[in-house]
Amino acid sequence: MQQRKTIAVCTLGCKVNQYDSDAVLVQFREAGYEVVDFHEKADVYLINTCTVTNTGDRKSRQMIRRAHRANPKARVVVMGCLAQASPEEIVEIEGVSLVVGTHQRHELLRLVESLPDENHAPLSAVVDDIFTVEDFEELPVSTFEGRTRATLKIQDGCNQFCAYCRVPYARGKPRSRSLASVVDQARAISEQGYQEIVLTGIHLGAYGLDLDPKLHLADAIKALIPIPGLTRIRISSIDPHEITQELLELIANGEKVCAHLHIPLQSGSDTVLERMRRRYTTAEYRQIVEDARRQIPGLAVTTDIIVGFPGETDAEFAETMQFVEEMGYSRLHVFRYSRRSGTPAARFPNQIPASIKEERSRALISLGQQLAASFHQGYVDKELTVLVEEVRAGTAVGLTGNYMRVEFPADSDSLVGKLVQVQGKTADEKGIQGVLV
Repeated sequence: MQQRKTIAVCTLGCKVNQYDSDAVLVQFREAGYEVVDFHEKADVYLINTCTVTNTGDRKSRQMIRRAHRANPKARVVVMGCLAQASPEEIVEIEGVSLVVGTHQRHELLRLVESLPDENHAPLSAVVDDIFTVEDFEELPVSTFEGRTRATLKIQDGCNQFCAYCRVPYARGKPRSRSLASVVDQARAISEQGYQEIVLTGIHLGAYGLDLDPKLHLADAIKALIPIPGLTRIRISSIDPHEITQELLELIANGEKVCAHLHIPLQSGSDTVLERMRRRYTTAEYRQIVEDARRQIPGLAVTTDIIVGFPGETDAEFAETMQFVEEMGYSRLHVFRYSRRSGTPAARFPNQIPASIKEERSRALISLGQQLAASFHQGYVDKELTVLVEEVRAGTAVGLTGNYMRVEFPADSDSLVGKLVQVQGKTADEKGIQGVLV
């Protein structure tokens, strides 16, 4: 009996990248490949790269080299944002067999199978000019190995061109999945037993603006609400100026849309936001959040902050600290500014030393932990609906609709993937500890 071929995958970066990896694995599973852990010996290694930060670049290169060391005869396939933005760099790494960017992933199995048996010199990169790509690349996925929440990618590309960001150069212009395809995919996911779908995209708030007729994110959500078995629809991330009244009403309705908005701030200083080329002021941001909270009871607002952007003064950072505290976020994602070649900010004067970025990052993370603990404390002695993600060593862990992590004693893993009621007992910055009702 012929031994099955094996494939191992390493995904770096965002939820969109994770979705793309899952979609590619569908092709290989259907062709009879067995998926193994990335640390095991495999016939094919797939590294889905990230280029948002220098750390993403470095980890991507490390994983490529690790794969080649693990099996020098394996086919090492590199795709994703770094592969798209710097294919010539990837081709030069020893052991690489194939480079595919952020398009033509639907062809990956065929491209891999057409490689020569012996790993000779690497092929030229199969990388399109991403700015010429007009259509959303259909990559269906309906099962998500080891996860209880499904991700549904409905949009790709971005034309914001923030001063610090390489993503538009790696992903191209905004492209949306057709509404019919969104609904079909969500229905297939629900039929697999997933109760929660996380809607994701590179610039999710731009969903539908390129379609004919033009649509909006709220239209996609409204189309998903009637799907049987689907109990939660979560929005992964949305810029403040793209939060519409219609969207807020869908969340406030409380039927299926999670009371959680991840609204990137990036800085709480207007002068820094202007240098970043963000399209809002702190006053506009504050008004949007206040409107949302007024309409949606229990709304959790999470955010991203970049510290150490070129020229950021102590006073500007203090403005960010004050604004973040006033906003009362339930969770912060803090990033130290990463100088990316080819972006306007890389050429800005007054680049901030690493030591100052580290100091500011620590201060903001500490504030974030205080805010999280305070938010969680408000749910002690309350009954919470929790989607269980795992049961390990007698403890179940899951998420509420408004994105709080909840732990409670449980012995059976039969709860995984189910919605249960939990009474909150104690809370800290990590989440809530409770008991099953």
